[in-house]
Amino acid sequence: MPHRSDVARLRNLVGLAGLSALASLQSVRAQDVAESSTDQSDTPYEVQLASADVTTNPAAQGGETEVSGERPRLRSDQMPAIEEIGVTAPRFREDELIGSYAQPRWTATRLMPSTRVYVIPEGKTEVELWYRPTFDDGEHEARMLAEFEIGLPHRFQLDLYARADKPGDSNELLYGQQIEVRWAFADWGKIPGNPTLYFEWLNLEERPNKIEPKLLLGGDITEGWHWGVNIVAEMEYEGSEREHEYELTTGIVHTIKDSVFSVGAAFKTSWIDVAGDRGNYDRPALIGPSFHWRPVPQWSINLETLAGFGSDSPDGQITFQTGWEF
Repeated sequence: MPHRSDVARLRNLVGLAGLSALASLQSVRAQDVAESSTDQSDTPYEVQLASADVTTNPAAQGGETEVSGERPRLRSDQMPAIEEIGVTAPRFREDELIGSYAQPRWTATRLMPSTRVYVIPEGKTEVELWYRPTFDDGEHEARMLAEFEIGLPHRFQLDLYARADKPGDSNELLYGQQIEVRWAFADWGKIPGNPTLYFEWLNLEERPNKIEPKLLLGGDITEGWHWGVNIVAEMEYEGSEREHEYELTTGIVHTIKDSVFSVGAAFKTSWIDVAGDRGNYDRPALIGPSFHWRPVPQWSINLETLAGFGSDSPDGQITFQTGWEF
């Protein structure tokens, strides 16, 4: 396998250091806000806004929240629920509407590792770590990611990744970077399925670079039941093979303990072909359970364990992901 250049190593070290610096700055900022605020609530999920008057605009049928005076940045678990006129408050706290897009609180934190839903609230920041080994015929390859998420205005989201991959036939690590942008068509609930556009650029060491557009869909089935579907096209735009992978991922999640623990099921399948043999697809497919746990409000842990079925599928794949919101 070709030897990595010193420049490539330096590039990835700088990328990882940059993510760490951004996370540290956000942590210091969040600590300063917390020290300057007074929490007089009865539960760890509620806070009072210091020197701020919170009102609900009756004219806004979506329940737009207006805040005057000083406005400290809050984590998604601390955001006040939007009170909708004439609508009974939801039984689960995670189903409360929050933020400038009037989205359910559960959409602010990843519930399904393989399936994404909507955008995170404006102003939210989070660091996530990923580990995803794939097993097949006694060998395994692994993907590791460090991700920094930023919720932007106007229903945009920006994600920055540092990446390392261990190929199945080598103990050597190959590095890369990814940049992801999302944009939701409308505030939550205005369009069925809450469609969201996703575009990602992947810059990979010693491998063809890729682009990855997606359409994200998701919503609520009923109280405590959530779903998501992603339609994906991951395409190499250089190299001899120019591999194209068209993927469908789905997930469903059920709340066991409100805002703390959920279980679900995941399924994904792909159609993969290469230049010179377009239309002759490999068809891997995987299915299995998923688990979501929040030991404390700002810390989330996801585990997904999938088994392959069909002749083109790997034996199995595990996704472990953990995140910390600032």
